[in-house]
Amino acid sequence: MTPNITVVVPLYNEDESLRELYDWIHRVMSGHDFTYQLLFVDDGSTDRSWQVIEALAKEDANVHGIRFRRNYGKSPALYCGFKAAEGDVVITMDADLQDSPDEIPELYRMITEEGYDLVSGYKQKRYDPLSKTLPTKLFNATARKVSGIHNLHDFNCGLKAYRREVVKNIEVYGEMHRYIPYLAKNAGFSKIGEKVVQHQKRVHGTSKFMGWNRFVNGYLDLISLWFLNSFGLKPMHVFGFLGSLMFLLGFVACIIVGGVKVAHLCVGTPAPLVANNPYFYIALTTMILGTQLFVAGFLGELISRNAAGRNDYHIATTI
Repeated sequence: MTPNITVVVPLYNEDESLRELYDWIHRVMSGHDFTYQLLFVDDGSTDRSWQVIEALAKEDANVHGIRFRRNYGKSPALYCGFKAAEGDVVITMDADLQDSPDEIPELYRMITEEGYDLVSGYKQKRYDPLSKTLPTKLFNATARKVSGIHNLHDFNCGLKAYRREVVKNIEVYGEMHRYIPYLAKNAGFSKIGEKVVQHQKRVHGTSKFMGWNRFVNGYLDLISLWFLNSFGLKPMHVFGFLGSLMFLLGFVACIIVGGVKVAHLCVGTPAPLVANNPYFYIALTTMILGTQLFVAGFLGELISRNAAGRNDYHIATTI
């Protein structure tokens, strides 16, 4: 029997929180008569997190676990969790008790009754330090602009709800967990909503993800995702265009430099040596760079046309 809900909880060194989180989730599920699967993904913890998960699994058959041999990151943990998820609705939340399981019933209702493909939590009032909140605000503003999903205030909130079809049709890799709404949109799931959720103060331990490096890495990932979505299957469109443009500008500049030389010869005045003109070398460099960009686009096009996933399209249904 397919459970109503799968709760995916990626974690790293959160042994102090797991029992309390389980009790809280179990209480919510029982109170609303949900059938559920609780899936803990241990991202190579070095504390007793896995022992706690094993004990919970012995007590409750709804509890499942995946353990990595080493720390890979949140995106690989979510990828494996999504792959193992069986519920009609998939909920993700962090293991640090800062995401409230009390939000689950309303998130479930928004997916099943309002028809959302994905609902992202929005922590309006946060209890994080400034070193975490300020980069987050800048990151979210950039993500809204690039992705075109203007109704989301918090892309990186760990508390999200998905239709099962969404998590089975997106690939979360690297550190792309920050852009799951964007990945879902690119896969054709356009009904993306937001729900204001309560942000709890951290009770145990310290945050594993803080500082400006999150914003820098997130910005670089966003550029990669935008480029792959826009030109991943047609690299010649961008590299070929830029290469042709640079080659043309360099070629025209070379003609102008040569024309100046010819003009001086025609009127009988001393002509400067072309080799002494810095613009000549700038023009040659531009032509060389243009040629290299064009070749890069051509090679990228050949690789793309022979890639295994070149015709990997997301099909909603067949008859």
